[in-house]
Amino acid sequence: MKHPLPALPADAARDARLAAFRDLLLRWNATINLVAGKTAAEVDRRHIADSLQLVPLLPPNDGPIADLGSGGGLPGIVIAAALPEREVHLVESDRRKAAFLIEAAGTLKLPRVKVHAQRIEQATLPPVAALTARALAPLDVLLGFAARFLAPDGRAILPKGRTAEQELTSAAAHWHFTTERFESRTDPEATILRLSEIRRVRDD
Repeated sequence: MKHPLPALPADAARDARLAAFRDLLLRWNATINLVAGKTAAEVDRRHIADSLQLVPLLPPNDGPIADLGSGGGLPGIVIAAALPEREVHLVESDRRKAAFLIEAAGTLKLPRVKVHAQRIEQATLPPVAALTARALAPLDVLLGFAARFLAPDGRAILPKGRTAEQELTSAAAHWHFTTERFESRTDPEATILRLSEIRRVRDD
C-alpha cells in the first residue's frame, strides 16, 4: 500500500533558489551531460519537482543528509535548496559533475553543502540521518551503502520506478529492513521507498 506524500508549505525563498538552480543546470548541461537531452525541456517537473517531493519524507531532526551519485544535484542540491540549514553531503566521482555541484552550492549560497569528489566506496561521511540516491543502482546495492553511512535511526529515501516491488523482493534475501511506500506526484509508475532498520541478513 502506498501512502500519499505530505505536502510542502509554500516558500518563496526556496522557489527562488530552485529557479536559479534550474538556470545553472541548463547552462552547464550544454557542455556536460547532467540530465538527458530529451528530459531537459521538462526539467522543472521531471527533475526538480521529482527531487523536491522527497523533502517531506526526511527526518525532521537536524542531522546531516547524504546524496549518493549526485550527478547534476538531483536530488541533493534540490534538498539543500529546500533545507539550507541542514548539512548535505554530495558524493560524486565524476570531476566535472563535482565541479558543477560546487558551483551550484556557491551560486545558491548553500555553505552547508559538502561535495565529495570520489567514489562512494571511498567516501568518508559522518553518520547521516537520511540517505538519498536517484537512478543510481539496484536496491540491494543501495542498502549496502545505507548500512554503512546511516546513523542507527537513519532513513534511506529512494525513488524507484516500476521495478520497485521486484527490487524489494530481491533485496530481502540479503537485508532486513522496514519499508514505507509513498506515491510519486511526478510519475504514476514510480514508488518512493523510505527504509529504516537496515541490517544485513546473517549467514547462519
